[in-house]
Formats: sequence, structure tokens, C-alpha cells
Amino acid sequence: MLIVDDRNRAAERAVIRSMFEARKQVFVDLLRWDVPVLAGRFEVDQFDDGHATYLILTDTERRHLASTRLLPTERPGILNTLYPQLCDEPPPEGPDVFEITRFCLSRGQRAVDRRLARDRLVTGLVRFARDHGIRTYTGVAEIGWLQQILAFGWECRPLGLPLVIDGRMLGALQIDIDADSLTKLAAAGIHADVAPAIAA
Repeated sequence: MLIVDDRNRAAERAVIRSMFEARKQVFVDLLRWDVPVLAGRFEVDQFDDGHATYLILTDTERRHLASTRLLPTERPGILNTLYPQLCDEPPPEGPDVFEITRFCLSRGQRAVDRRLARDRLVTGLVRFARDHGIRTYTGVAEIGWLQQILAFGWECRPLGLPLVIDGRMLGALQIDIDADSLTKLAAAGIHADVAPAIAA
């Protein structure tokens, strides 16, 4: 599990490119999202800037398996700028609140491997939060994925009623991280061993 941010992004260029390529295959080719594509291969948007942090799970040859992007909520993000209508109240923000975006599992994996990659990335999110003083995650998800996230066992709640926007049923959520989050994931069958996240 790699942590990639503005400090080591240049050194991890190959892994970042692999992630952007996987995002295009999932969000554009599979899910048909209307989002920017660079050079016909990479899904990159305005939030992939120097303030984004990425958790990237790779295989032993450093090929992308799963990833997610974390955005500081004190800056413009997907929830507070594109979908604030999904929240009954202003979404949580602060130095210890980050938005989870672009949770991506590479296509072409067997179902069992995709499940393992998902569980390892979710576990990595909790460990990253605990290691970096993050108490809350927020996010926007399509209804099917939203229902899965709510069932992971951690402290998670909707921020408002889901709405149909541009033909997709979307909802916003808040995940509170505490000392028992990993235990709660394990009780729900979501815990997975994962090597400590590192920055190159």
C-alpha cells in the first residue's frame, strides 16, 4: 500500500499513471461517467492537484489493484462544490475531515481478488486515518456502492436522502473513525491484512 501525495508524486509517476488508467477503465468505460479523459487513457479531473493524497494498492510488480483519493475538506471538493444538495446540513469539514473520492478497483481481477483488494483498501483507509489524525471521512456514492459502505460495520451514516442527479441515484455519507473501527470492520467480515502504508 503506497501513500502518494505532492511530496513523492514525481517519484511514483508510473504508479500514478497506472491508477489514472484504471480509473478511466472503471469510471468512463464501465460506469459511463461524464468526466474528463486525458490522452484517451487517463481519467484526471480538477481535484487531482497538489492537495490530493492517494492510497494505492499494487501487486508485487507495482501494478494497480485498487486506489482511492483523499481530499482536504477545507478546500473545494466533490461533495461541497458539486453535490452539496445531497446534504441536509453543510457537510463536515475541518483539518481532521477528509473526503474519500475515486474508490477504484482494477478490472480484470477475479471476484475473490477484487473483494480482497476492496477489503485491504478499506482497512488501509482506517489505518491511514488513525495514523494521520483523521476523525471523519465524507463521500458521495451511487446507491449500490453507498449501501455496501453503510454495511461495512464502521460508524457510517447518510448526510441526507439520496437524489437522482444526471440519471444516477447518489447519496452523501459520513464515516467516523475511532479506536474500534478496525474491530468493527472485522466483525462485519471486512478486515484484511495489509502491509503498512508507506511513502516512497
